[in-house]
Amino acid sequence: MGLIARALEEKGIPTVSLSSAYDLTTLVKPPRTFFVNYPLGHTSGKPFDRANQTAILKDALGGAREITTPGAIVTLPYEWGDPFWLAGA
Repeated sequence: MGLIARALEEKGIPTVSLSSAYDLTTLVKPPRTFFVNYPLGHTSGKPFDRANQTAILKDALGGAREITTPGAIVTLPYEWGDPFWLAGA
């Protein structure tokens, strides 16, 4: 998705990306990325947790203008909260 975001930006279309794979995101360098330290596949929030999903999307879309350096990654403050997930990090 990061490569697609870069291509869209070259055409003048602004993009915002969400990522839960920090290492890969640094390699691809999408124009504007918000990192969420959640398990892969859950980047936009916890399943069935509408409040968490909405908060992540609002933060990413609302903060997009604040990222002025291409390739910048902003870490959002959300935590998964499951000790099993944290132990695997």
